[in-house]
Amino acid sequence: MISIEKIFDIKTEKEFEGIALELFSHQYNKCAVYRKYVDIAEINPNSIKSWKEIPCLPIETFKHQDVYCGENAAQITFTSSCTSGMTPSRHLVSDIRIYEQAFNRGFEQFYGPIKDTALFALLPKYLEREGSSLVYMADKLIAQAADGGFFLNNYEDLINRLELSLRTNKKTILLGVSFALLDMAEHYHLSMPELIVMETGGMKGTRKEISRDELHEKLCAGFGVNKIHSEYGMCEMLSQGYSLGDKTFRLPPWARVNIRKLDNPGRIEQCGKIGGINIIDLANVDSCAFIETQDMGILYDNGSFSVNGRIKGSMLRGCNMLIE
Repeated sequence: MISIEKIFDIKTEKEFEGIALELFSHQYNKCAVYRKYVDIAEINPNSIKSWKEIPCLPIETFKHQDVYCGENAAQITFTSSCTSGMTPSRHLVSDIRIYEQAFNRGFEQFYGPIKDTALFALLPKYLEREGSSLVYMADKLIAQAADGGFFLNNYEDLINRLELSLRTNKKTILLGVSFALLDMAEHYHLSMPELIVMETGGMKGTRKEISRDELHEKLCAGFGVNKIHSEYGMCEMLSQGYSLGDKTFRLPPWARVNIRKLDNPGRIEQCGKIGGINIIDLANVDSCAFIETQDMGILYDNGSFSVNGRIKGSMLRGCNMLIE
């Protein structure tokens, strides 16, 4: 059995490599859906010598199969947000404490102790449904924070709370879904240069999608800040990436990204070139740690990555083999 503490204590590339290969072997043997995908792809698991060679499961699989290899029944199931008529993804989690460790340690690596931070969450659509991993994370972080709370459309109350927090010189973060932050920015011309505005991406069908550059420009103008932070996460991951305002994301030590070629998903793209984003999230110990996402991006030499939109025709071909 792979130690969770061992995963979260990874410090070197060698440690990551060893645990990733161990977890790949475990999940190939114990996760029937993942094993089926690897076998159909005609990949010999014994030939895998590096984490970069580990096959990644198309993320669409989480919509059609239970991707799970826990010894006992799942403790909680997270579901993705989706528009009407679409099938949500389902991520079965064996032990909620694993997720709590992942988001606590990840957040504090990038932003410092949560107890010294004021965290406010503007998450309409997410709050109005069940099964959101983002709402679960925000709720637990807010409970540990120096100040904070959830808000829907009560922008004036939120502004008053933000101003009060900033006056006390606390590190103050506003985490919000993009369309709600944009609505707030357009209705109130604020000047909060010390506020950390963190967007989670997506218009959730409420507004026309715009580029991240345009979104950040509008949010900077509306909140009176110099840069916008971002959170990169999804239902199928237990870890999060963060951008501290430079438009590139970084992951905690137990997670990695590699970029696959768009015209040959089985091969890895060079640093600096755009391709499909593969996520290796070792916190996914009882589901699948190796995920082929539908996002496009670029990996840089320092390990950071950018997200450059979605892959057109995003139903990835490998998933069709697993739908029964």
